[in-house]
Amino acid sequence: MKLQDARKDHYRKLAHEQGFRSRAAYKLKELNQSYRIIGPGFGVLDLGCAPGGWTQMAVKLTGNQGKVMGIDLSYVEEIPGAYLIRENIEDEHVIDEIMSYFGRKINAVICDLSPKVSGNWSVDHAKQISLNYDCVKIMDKVLSNKGNAVFKVFDGEYSKEFTDYVKKKFARINLTKPKASRKQSSELYCVCLGFIG
Repeated sequence: MKLQDARKDHYRKLAHEQGFRSRAAYKLKELNQSYRIIGPGFGVLDLGCAPGGWTQMAVKLTGNQGKVMGIDLSYVEEIPGAYLIRENIEDEHVIDEIMSYFGRKINAVICDLSPKVSGNWSVDHAKQISLNYDCVKIMDKVLSNKGNAVFKVFDGEYSKEFTDYVKKKFARINLTKPKASRKQSSELYCVCLGFIG
């Protein structure tokens, strides 16, 4: 994307004006308007949360009765109303930290994560889907019955296999692309509602 196109980018401008760290915050807002993934008072876990746009939006959506936790390998600057930890989601022990923070099973797991992009599409796609499976492992242990989840999916050869896998765990799933996603981007969002385990 050329810099002047980026400057014209409506969502980037909006994020800057409204104090969100990334335009991605509007993807979550839009998904939530359509599917009610997060509600007031919810416990929400954001996996792969850097730079923090989704975490910020989750704090806004859950209100002052909610609890939001973000996990990322990268350092994420403090976000008022959220608890952030720097951990690898591939490590099983993060589940203990999640449960000790929330003290109960939670209402929503949100994952907008992406690997360090190498430029080799098939490698990046496979790694991104693999990270999603790591997120599902965590989700299986922390999400409450009837809870919701959303996963970013790089659309490619393994995406159907992944969506078929999560489909078995929820009452319904939808694959969608929010308006805030760039047109040329291959990302889709797998919105999962009504966790049945």
